[in-house]
Amino acid sequence: MDYKKIAKDLYDAEKGSYQIDQLTEANPGMKVEDAYKVQLELIELKKKAGEKVIGLKVGLTSKAVQKMLGVTEPDYGHLTDAMLLPEGEICSMDELNQPKVEGELAFCLKKSLKGPGVTIADVYNATNYVVPAIEIVDSRIKDWKIKLEDTISDNGSSAKFVLGSKMTPIEEIDMRLVGMNLEKNGELVASGTGAEVWGNPAAAVAWLANKLSEFDIELKAGSIIMSGSFTAMSVAEKGDIFNVSFAGMGSITLKFE
Repeated sequence: MDYKKIAKDLYDAEKGSYQIDQLTEANPGMKVEDAYKVQLELIELKKKAGEKVIGLKVGLTSKAVQKMLGVTEPDYGHLTDAMLLPEGEICSMDELNQPKVEGELAFCLKKSLKGPGVTIADVYNATNYVVPAIEIVDSRIKDWKIKLEDTISDNGSSAKFVLGSKMTPIEEIDMRLVGMNLEKNGELVASGTGAEVWGNPAAAVAWLANKLSEFDIELKAGSIIMSGSFTAMSVAEKGDIFNVSFAGMGSITLKFE
């Protein structure tokens, strides 16, 4: 399996805003381990182009989504500075294929975390503050026809993300109970609580630290960690305005043009 070629195909598709055929169809023997190797090659291409890795994202934290894809644990992808959309800036559809929106909490770390054995308490101790966030997910695979290996290869189907400006010290909230509303063009389309995210968003961060220890990688101080969606994704189209609000933690508005 040519990891570099698959990564280059994904990279070119992202930069050209087009989609390619399902990777697992063209590579029927692809395993999760292969997919992460493709992702790492993809990130190397981004770094060579001048992008800087500033954090990671956890995906597939919902039991419903895991059941749909036939998996029992989350996955992850990388966040680069080129993916960060400043709050208040309009998101251009010209750079995307079939985007969807998720509301999440982002952890801003003040201490590094390295597994194995990282606990929720360790995550709390290592977190400086938590902010509301929106992840814009998009697939470089045609029509979102993906298996787990496809989305992992494609950097967790991530495209862009927005961070809110309200910083909440982690000890001031019980993230399991934090409620989130996702509105599209003024109408409520989804709502959920932090408990939907692997039981506790901090548990998703602990999972990530422990998973990365298999590759001798740590979550570095100063990193941004997107902990996973509170609800199902909502399809975004040109002209749509989304508002994601977290009880007591602020909100973010995002417009697509």
